[in-house]
Amino acid sequence: MDRQQYLNQKRWGIFTHYLAVPAGDGTGDYCSAEDWNDRINHFQPDLLAEQLSKTGADYFCITIGQNSGHYLSPNPVYDRLTDITPSKCSQRDLINDIADALSPYGIDLWVYLPSGAPCAEMQAVQKLEWESDHTKELGPDGSPTAGKRLASFQRKWESVIREWSLRWGDKVKGWWIDGCYFPEDMYYFPEEPNFYSLASALRAGNPDAVVAFNRGLDFPFSTMCEYDDFTAGEIGEQLPIPSGQDLQKLKGKRLHGFSYLGDTWGSGSPRFPDELAIGYSKLILQKGGMMTWDIPLKKNGEIPDAFLKQLTKIGAALNQSK
Repeated sequence: MDRQQYLNQKRWGIFTHYLAVPAGDGTGDYCSAEDWNDRINHFQPDLLAEQLSKTGADYFCITIGQNSGHYLSPNPVYDRLTDITPSKCSQRDLINDIADALSPYGIDLWVYLPSGAPCAEMQAVQKLEWESDHTKELGPDGSPTAGKRLASFQRKWESVIREWSLRWGDKVKGWWIDGCYFPEDMYYFPEEPNFYSLASALRAGNPDAVVAFNRGLDFPFSTMCEYDDFTAGEIGEQLPIPSGQDLQKLKGKRLHGFSYLGDTWGSGSPRFPDELAIGYSKLILQKGGMMTWDIPLKKNGEIPDAFLKQLTKIGAALNQSK
């Protein structure tokens, strides 16, 4: 299926940062593998899917993991490369179970993953050869000199991603890749590893999967290369309006806005009146785009009442104006 045709059928979705520590936390606060598995084993995908169905959302996106090195699915390639024991990859494949729970309701599953190693898990950083300092030596033309790329890390990370992609196949319809902040060091090269090889790993199990690469808050309505399909759309405290120039630069790719309904990513109470959240969603749709709202989840996967009420109102308003 044509990926833009697929995206053109989507209007809005829901996202959650389901993590061992708060989103963006790079301190590595301790959570044992045993505690993590216990938490994952008590997650209720059927309850979540039933609640999501009441909102009318087209898709649901969840973090596979982030900075702490705790993940929602097994990955023997990651375990072999990092040699972390006991593994902080959950024994239960929660991504697979959520996909199965969503399927009867016609809600697609997308997943989130950073483009770098878990920065608070030092053993993974060392074993994967990740460098968070992207200040590289430059050649005479201003480009990174030979040997200063992160090619070894990238090849390892692509193999980790490929393992997950092949595991889930077409159960995962989309990927949102965070932290592509240094494309000149990592991806803007004609030879692999580059954006092409990263996209190929992401689509190993599902060639039709849609992909967005995120360069950060300063580039909400921009795509990064020929291999992504929609704008990452990351929006912080303020809600910007896509300009005509923004839309023109997309050259047929899908506009996408992505922000949080709570106080910040994955936490807090609703920060907007219903009318504002509905109005901004409508604005993005009127510009030809789709809108994703981030919310927190309870540990068992349940959507808190205040957010479920607001999401249901957003969905009703968007479906009414369809």
